[in-house]
Amino acid sequence: MLLMATSSCTTKAKAKANAQAAFVAGQQQAIANMQSRPPTVSVFGQVRNQKVNWTDDLTLSKAIVAADYFGSRNPRAIVILRNGQAMSIDPRLLLNGEQDPPLEPGDVVELRR
Repeated sequence: MLLMATSSCTTKAKAKANAQAAFVAGQQQAIANMQSRPPTVSVFGQVRNQKVNWTDDLTLSKAIVAADYFGSRNPRAIVILRNGQAMSIDPRLLLNGEQDPPLEPGDVVELRR
């Protein structure tokens, strides 16, 4: 009887260790997948592509072009969200080439009508 209880505990311990190892392996795989993807910028509004690959020279105007803006009118407001902080951009200044800020990985651009 004692022998059966011991083997049952060993099996549970092995199962728990296997489950723990699988969990850790899954976490490591998820981290590796995230690191292998290129960083992106999200663009919301009247665009066909909401994810734009970030590059060192990516600016707001380049991101809007890459996102394929299809609005029939220019946006009334543009907001860049970065690390929880909102930055308003005047669309007229952007169109005149007076204001075209560089974007950083993970930025979110909102094109508001």
